[in-house]
Amino acid sequence: MAVIKANSEDVKLLARLLRAEAEGDGEQGMLLVGNVGVNRVLVDCLDFRDIRDINRMVFQNPGGFESTQKGYFYQRARQSEIRLARRVINGERIWPASNALWFFRPVGECPDTWYNQQNTGRFKAHCFFSPTGEDCPEVY
Repeated sequence: MAVIKANSEDVKLLARLLRAEAEGDGEQGMLLVGNVGVNRVLVDCLDFRDIRDINRMVFQNPGGFESTQKGYFYQRARQSEIRLARRVINGERIWPASNALWFFRPVGECPDTWYNQQNTGRFKAHCFFSPTGEDCPEVY
Protein backbone atom coordinates (compact mmCIF):
# COMPACT_ATOMS: atom_id res chain seq x y z
CA MET A 1 0.00 0.00 0.00
CA ALA A 2 1.39 3.36 -1.01
CA VAL A 3 2.52 5.75 1.73
CA ILE A 4 2.33 8.71 -0.67
CA LYS A 5 0.08 9.36 -3.67
CA ALA A 6 1.71 8.58 -6.99
CA ASN A 7 0.41 8.02 -10.48
CA SER A 8 2.42 6.29 -13.22
CA GLU A 9 4.13 9.54 -14.27
CA ASP A 10 5.14 10.23 -10.66
CA VAL A 11 6.65 6.74 -10.41
CA LYS A 12 8.64 7.31 -13.61
CA LEU A 13 9.84 10.70 -12.37
CA LEU A 14 11.03 9.21 -9.09
CA ALA A 15 12.69 6.35 -11.01
CA ARG A 16 14.63 8.86 -13.10
CA LEU A 17 15.73 10.64 -9.92
CA LEU A 18 16.92 7.39 -8.31
CA ARG A 19 19.06 6.54 -11.32
CA ALA A 20 20.45 10.03 -11.82
CA GLU A 21 21.35 10.53 -8.15
CA ALA A 22 22.65 7.08 -7.17
CA GLU A 23 23.04 4.62 -10.04
CA GLY A 24 26.70 4.20 -9.10
CA ASP A 25 25.66 2.99 -5.63
CA GLY A 26 23.56 0.15 -7.04
CA GLU A 27 20.01 -0.89 -6.17
CA GLN A 28 20.37 -0.28 -2.45
CA GLY A 29 21.83 3.17 -3.02
CA MET A 30 18.94 4.06 -5.29
CA LEU A 31 16.43 2.78 -2.70
CA LEU A 32 18.10 4.99 -0.09
CA VAL A 33 17.72 8.05 -2.32
CA GLY A 34 14.10 7.03 -2.80
CA ASN A 35 13.64 6.92 0.98
CA VAL A 36 14.84 10.50 1.23
CA GLY A 37 12.47 11.59 -1.53
CA VAL A 38 9.44 9.86 -0.05
CA ASN A 39 10.29 11.25 3.39
CA ARG A 40 10.34 14.76 1.95
CA VAL A 41 6.82 14.28 0.58
CA LEU A 42 5.56 12.77 3.86
CA VAL A 43 6.74 15.55 6.17
CA ASP A 44 5.71 19.15 6.65
CA CYS A 45 8.75 20.51 8.45
CA LEU A 46 12.06 22.31 8.03
CA ASP A 47 12.90 22.87 4.34
CA PHE A 48 10.07 20.63 3.16
CA ARG A 49 6.90 22.50 4.03
CA ASP A 50 4.21 22.21 1.37
CA ILE A 51 6.12 19.58 -0.64
CA ARG A 52 3.12 17.27 -0.99
CA ASP A 53 3.87 15.39 -4.21
CA ILE A 54 6.73 13.78 -6.09
CA ASN A 55 6.95 16.45 -8.78
CA ARG A 56 7.32 19.28 -6.24
CA MET A 57 9.85 17.22 -4.26
CA VAL A 58 12.01 16.43 -7.28
CA PHE A 59 12.03 19.99 -8.62
CA GLN A 60 12.09 21.87 -5.29
CA ASN A 61 14.13 25.03 -5.70
CA PRO A 62 16.10 25.91 -3.71
CA GLY A 63 16.90 22.69 -1.92
CA GLY A 64 16.17 20.23 -4.69
CA PHE A 65 18.35 17.70 -6.44
CA GLU A 66 21.45 18.54 -8.44
CA SER A 67 20.75 15.84 -11.02
CA THR A 68 17.69 17.68 -12.38
CA GLN A 69 20.13 20.14 -13.92
CA LYS A 70 21.88 17.46 -15.98
CA GLY A 71 20.83 15.72 -19.17
CA TYR A 72 21.12 12.20 -17.74
CA PHE A 73 18.10 12.86 -15.51
CA TYR A 74 15.92 13.52 -18.56
CA GLN A 75 16.35 10.07 -20.11
CA ARG A 76 13.39 7.70 -20.12
CA ALA A 77 12.81 5.71 -16.92
CA ARG A 78 13.90 2.06 -17.08
CA GLN A 79 11.83 -0.81 -15.69
CA SER A 80 14.48 -1.68 -13.10
CA GLU A 81 14.34 1.80 -11.55
CA ILE A 82 10.54 1.93 -11.87
CA ARG A 83 10.37 -1.20 -9.71
CA LEU A 84 12.65 0.44 -7.12
CA ALA A 85 10.55 3.61 -7.12
CA ARG A 86 7.40 1.57 -6.49
CA ARG A 87 9.08 -0.17 -3.55
CA VAL A 88 9.83 3.10 -1.74
CA ILE A 89 6.45 4.60 -2.63
CA ASN A 90 4.92 1.50 -1.04
CA GLY A 91 6.79 2.20 2.18
CA GLU A 92 10.03 0.21 2.03
CA ARG A 93 12.52 1.96 4.29
CA ILE A 94 16.20 1.14 4.61
CA TRP A 95 18.74 2.40 7.13
CA PRO A 96 20.58 4.81 7.08
CA ALA A 97 17.95 6.69 5.04
CA SER A 98 14.82 5.39 6.75
CA ASN A 99 14.27 8.75 8.48
CA ALA A 100 16.63 10.91 6.42
CA LEU A 101 15.69 14.11 4.66
CA TRP A 102 19.14 14.86 3.23
CA PHE A 103 22.03 13.10 1.60
CA PHE A 104 25.15 14.16 -0.22
CA ARG A 105 28.34 12.79 -1.66
CA PRO A 106 31.33 14.19 0.23
CA VAL A 107 34.89 14.25 -1.03
CA GLY A 108 36.09 12.58 2.17
CA GLU A 109 34.47 11.37 5.36
CA CYS A 110 30.88 12.14 6.32
CA PRO A 111 30.58 15.12 8.65
CA ASP A 112 28.81 14.57 11.98
CA THR A 113 26.11 17.05 10.98
CA TRP A 114 24.91 18.72 7.80
CA TYR A 115 22.57 21.72 7.95
CA ASN A 116 22.36 20.99 11.70
CA GLN A 117 21.05 17.46 11.09
CA GLN A 118 22.70 14.32 12.49
CA ASN A 119 24.61 11.92 10.28
CA THR A 120 22.76 8.61 10.32
CA GLY A 121 25.30 6.73 8.24
CA ARG A 122 26.92 6.20 4.91
CA PHE A 123 26.23 3.84 2.04
CA LYS A 124 29.00 3.73 -0.53
CA ALA A 125 29.44 7.31 -1.83
CA HIS A 126 26.54 8.99 -0.01
CA CYS A 127 26.09 10.22 3.57
CA PHE A 128 22.59 10.47 5.04
CA PHE A 129 21.23 12.95 7.59
CA SER A 130 18.06 12.89 9.69
CA PRO A 131 16.31 15.58 11.70
CA THR A 132 15.46 15.13 15.35
CA GLY A 133 12.03 13.89 16.29
CA GLU A 134 11.44 17.28 17.87
CA ASP A 135 12.26 19.13 14.62
CA CYS A 136 10.33 16.78 12.36
CA PRO A 137 8.17 14.16 14.09
CA GLU A 138 6.42 13.05 10.87
CA VAL A 139 9.56 11.34 9.59
CA TYR A 140 9.54 8.90 12.53
